[in-house]
Amino acid sequence: MNAVANTTGATYRAWSKLPNNTIGSTVFSIGMCLRVPYFASVLPRVVALESGRCEVTAPKWFGIRNHLGTFHAIAACNLAEVAMGMLAEATVPTSHRWIPKSMNVQYLTKATTSLRAVAQLDEIPDFESVTDGLELVVPVSIRDTAGIEVVHADITIWVSAASR
Repeated sequence: MNAVANTTGATYRAWSKLPNNTIGSTVFSIGMCLRVPYFASVLPRVVALESGRCEVTAPKWFGIRNHLGTFHAIAACNLAEVAMGMLAEATVPTSHRWIPKSMNVQYLTKATTSLRAVAQLDEIPDFESVTDGLELVVPVSIRDTAGIEVVHADITIWVSAASR
């Protein structure tokens, strides 16, 4: 892997400095929600983070329930965006920047439990070759506590070279 791809930003460095346990992930997740307050609406907890992969959990609580008593569809979208955003922070080197461009969501079945979102790239792009910009699709699978995929999101982010 080249030097550019190994350059990590402050978000991933913070994750790496914390203990690899429930306390560390909780402290990280609180800090994330302070930086991006809307994420807090789903009470997310980042449980795994590395280049190309992020796993986030969210409890089923009264603040995310819809009129059916299930996990609200837009709350699930918020959870998908948390997973994608943290993956991007851990994957896109500091020589580049990223921004969400679009989200395609499939609501597969009712979400009646707490949820786990996993954003994972099959292949990490060669960011050193990205000069004019790149559309990168980040797939996010959201599963219930039984392991059933209840929501699938493909979030396209625009990655471009950072201003110097």
